[in-house]
Amino acid sequence: MNSFGQKLRFSTFGESHGTAIGCLLDGVPAGLKIDEGYIQSELDRRKPGKSEFETARKEADKVEILSGVFEGKSTGTPIAMVIYNTNQKSKDYSNIKDVFRPGHADFTYFHKYGIRDYRGGGRSSARETAARVAAGAVAKLMIQELGISVQSGISEIAGIKAQHYNYEHAKTSIIYALDSTREEVQKEAILKAKNDHDSVGGVARVVIKGAPRGLGQPLYYKLDAILADAMMGINAVKAVEIGDGVVSASALGSQNNDEIRKDGFVTNHSGGILGGISNGDEIVMNVYFKPTPSIFKEQRTITTHDEEVDFALKGRHDPCVAIRGTVVCEAMSALVIADMLLLNMGSNMEGVLKYYN
Repeated sequence: MNSFGQKLRFSTFGESHGTAIGCLLDGVPAGLKIDEGYIQSELDRRKPGKSEFETARKEADKVEILSGVFEGKSTGTPIAMVIYNTNQKSKDYSNIKDVFRPGHADFTYFHKYGIRDYRGGGRSSARETAARVAAGAVAKLMIQELGISVQSGISEIAGIKAQHYNYEHAKTSIIYALDSTREEVQKEAILKAKNDHDSVGGVARVVIKGAPRGLGQPLYYKLDAILADAMMGINAVKAVEIGDGVVSASALGSQNNDEIRKDGFVTNHSGGILGGISNGDEIVMNVYFKPTPSIFKEQRTITTHDEEVDFALKGRHDPCVAIRGTVVCEAMSALVIADMLLLNMGSNMEGVLKYYN
């Protein structure tokens, strides 16, 4: 499947070293002001080649809207967007034409389909996430109309954890660090791994503010379940926590319960979701990215003919994929919230009557 969502549904297309990547976003209500400059600014946050902490591949990631927008507003018809690839170096991958890279999808794609695009990973490349960010930018424009925002930042790199979360600082940080006091040592860890021809993992922290109560569809389209689905669908993500996450498993019920007063919840261990439905508090997630599998150390693997070989990778790769991944987390979060808002409009007769009367 290359599509996601129910009422607000998007599909993506394209490969890392193909002509272009893009998306088709269906279900956007007519009349939404489409700020192309904002959409481009979101892509600029994710685009590669901005610093030494990212891949050296330089792509402008210039988005072009093909349909669904007229005189600056959505028409209610599918919004198609395309981003052309301009800086491929496919020859860098000629030495892995018949080799499975450890930690990559090469092995599983080949055994599922019997064929694979070895140039940069083809469809399995994180390059595809630019299309998700484009779709997510439109979703952000939609939820902003309701006072809902999505913020994120890096809370951990190579086991070095933030002690404070400052989302305004993350906006100015080249690695989107949430804690300015830990940022330099996190940068050092990235560069050390890079100089050692290795990579590091990281954790993105995502906060959704202003979401109303009632988002989420029990039992099989719960808000937390779909958010986790969205995050786990991002390249290199291996775990997702909602609220306190794994810490909840070692807590007592009296410690984990969020007591309620007239002015709201006293604590937010639940991460803003109860019974799969938003409770009006901040929705909080931690998204765990593994180290980038593309490293330049010699590794052992096998070929498509089951021959054991040693090989060394070439190309241009992120030493820490979590950095740009945090922008993708924001995009997917916005798409989920926008979809849930549309789904929730008909959840009771009062809402239906209000609309049609």
